Amino acid sequence: MTDFEITFAPIVSQHLLIVCAFVVLAFGLLAIARGLSGWWLRLAGLGVLLLALMQPVFRQEERENLSDIVFVVVDKTESQSVGVRPEQIEAGVLALQGEIGNLENFETRVIEIENDPSAVDDGSMVFTALSKAAKEVADSRIAGAILVTDGQLHDVSMLDKFPAPVHVVLTGETDDWDRRLVIDNAPAFAIVGEPVNIFLRVEDQGAVPANVADNATLWISLDGEDPREFVVEVGRQFELPLTLPHGGLNVLQFQVVPEVGELTDRNNDAVLSINGIRDRLRVLLVSGEPHAGERTWRNLLKSDSAVDLVHFTILRTAEKRDDVPVRELSLIAFPTRELFLEKIDEFDLIIFDRYRRRGILPNSYLANVADYVRRGGAVLVASGPAFGGADSIARTPLNEILPAKPTGQVFERGFTPLISELGQRHPVTVGLDAFAISPEAEDGLPGWGRWFRLIDTEADKGDVIMTGLDEKPLLVLDRVGEGRIAMLLSDHAWLWSRGFEGGGPQLEFLRRLAHWTMKEPELEEERISAVVQGNKATIMLQSLADDRGPISLTRPGGIVVELETTDTAPGRWMAEFQGEANGIYRLEVDELKAVLAIGPSAPREFEKTIANVDVLQSILAATNGGVLRLEEFVAPRLRSVRSGRSASGRGWLGVTPRNAYLATEIRLTPILPAWTFMVLVAGLMLAAWRWEGR
Repeated sequence: MTDFEITFAPIVSQHLLIVCAFVVLAFGLLAIARGLSGWWLRLAGLGVLLLALMQPVFRQEERENLSDIVFVVVDKTESQSVGVRPEQIEAGVLALQGEIGNLENFETRVIEIENDPSAVDDGSMVFTALSKAAKEVADSRIAGAILVTDGQLHDVSMLDKFPAPVHVVLTGETDDWDRRLVIDNAPAFAIVGEPVNIFLRVEDQGAVPANVADNATLWISLDGEDPREFVVEVGRQFELPLTLPHGGLNVLQFQVVPEVGELTDRNNDAVLSINGIRDRLRVLLVSGEPHAGERTWRNLLKSDSAVDLVHFTILRTAEKRDDVPVRELSLIAFPTRELFLEKIDEFDLIIFDRYRRRGILPNSYLANVADYVRRGGAVLVASGPAFGGADSIARTPLNEILPAKPTGQVFERGFTPLISELGQRHPVTVGLDAFAISPEAEDGLPGWGRWFRLIDTEADKGDVIMTGLDEKPLLVLDRVGEGRIAMLLSDHAWLWSRGFEGGGPQLEFLRRLAHWTMKEPELEEERISAVVQGNKATIMLQSLADDRGPISLTRPGGIVVELETTDTAPGRWMAEFQGEANGIYRLEVDELKAVLAIGPSAPREFEKTIANVDVLQSILAATNGGVLRLEEFVAPRLRSVRSGRSASGRGWLGVTPRNAYLATEIRLTPILPAWTFMVLVAGLMLAAWRWEGR
């Protein structure tokens, strides 16, 4: 295609031309004012000279016509995967491509938008993609944009201006309705054992059928346990009181039982993680007598600022006869009734450190301690020589909950504490042999310092996770009812803290032991947990079993897959997977269960699922755009309309032809040769001189 036009190619700068024009104009005005004869001939000559400086030319362009571009932006985010929308999208896009192909010199650019599970939950970013695509082409080529979407977009502000009509082809059906669970307010942290309130709401959206009940059934599960059922009123906020049972991460799963005809059940579930914090850990330490290891326990417990320690050391027994009047003693009376009857449930852990029967704690009190353990309490027995004798607490009602019974022998020989085969997998002792390794250690020994006393016992229940002389039990753990009990069958752990023969992991060992009795989640023997980063989840499984089968993973939507695990350490397995969609994933292996959420528990995509164009009205009004529902017009018709005219009607949408082109060659030809202008100027000046001569 060739195009001609007359234009100018000045041979001097534009500023100089302006100055010359003012000079010519000034000369003309002066000549007129003085009434000079022939002034018009001189002015004409100067004008021709000025025209010569501007150099008028014929401009000839060879042009290549460019197609007009129509953007078809296809919203394939998660909210577009429900109901009949996937089929509508496929049919609608094919119809639009066919319509655009029927228009002369029009080109289709299809842009598909999907959610990125690894990104922040920012919803449907349709206008961000459209704005980016529009910047890659000239505005003179953009004929329009057609959005195939449900209208629930979250980046309307990203499209400030658009040079052509923006239309919406709306998916969904007019009778769609949905029910969703909304967590209005929930804390990220809460104190264990104290009530905390969570505010929830169940709401309906869209064309709710008349036969749908006004009440909803809500299931609530904690840490994958069997759910509890509640009936709540739809559309009304309710308050859920909750008491966290343990420290660490408490995972709450909420599920509203779906109703028949709901658009989706993806927004019926929510997962809430609340970190349980112990306000103060109350520990009662009862030392039967002063000894070198007493300070070891005290230092350990006092080093934690969250521990409230109540420590009593029995210095004077009731049967002691030294003729000192009681009023002259400075010792504090042991408040046995208050501690072991009235306030025993206020303690998280009771430690009996080398305690023996001395008549201070009657059997009824010790029976209450046994009941305290069965109700969920924790007891740690650090045995001394008396445990194997007649004064042993194994000869009290505590015997019912002790996992190991003394034989009566006490060994006073050096030995190196060893982790048993079971202990290599137990969270209390796993990895302890990596501490305090001594280069002088013999083969097969962890390199710890020796202990020199072991109370001989027979462990008829519980887990023996450390051994002493001749593989005899050294550390035995057991669960009794809802509580736990631990028995350390030596009083020489303090040798490690003194660095004897290189010492050992005394601080880490005793810390884990105390925290296991207090049910810290990280020290559970059987546990499955997950860490989520973006859309990648790393699953950790710990167990006392020799082997564990694959992990069953239930994806959003109910699809179940098996994840193979990899051994990372004794009793430790790991698996990884990439989440394909935001939502709730359920993990199960044997009796262990857990839930995790990739993305938010209730994704932004499913906050509003009913199709409408309320948030797009400003864009449609500014660009003369229109809206058609695919439910009514499976194949919207397209028409060419001039810019500024109405661009939509019943069953049709308009696009604006732009007639854009690309200049492939430009030729400039002067209208007259330069000598012609000089002849004209000279002739006019000569004529002016002759005119004046007359």
